[in-house]
Amino acid sequence: MEVLVFLVPLAIALGAVGLVGFMWSLKNGQYDDLDGAAWRAIADDEPERSSNN
Repeated sequence: MEVLVFLVPLAIALGAVGLVGFMWSLKNGQYDDLDGAAWRAIADDEPERSSNN
């Protein structure tokens, strides 16, 4: 049972780190354009290669 003295604060600290990371990503606009990144990944916008290669 002594291990709980270390595990409970560690779990709370890791949860707080995750929450801070999530709040940071919200503040920096990581979730502003959810559809744009998905469409850019599948868009066929490759530039044409010239035949001079």
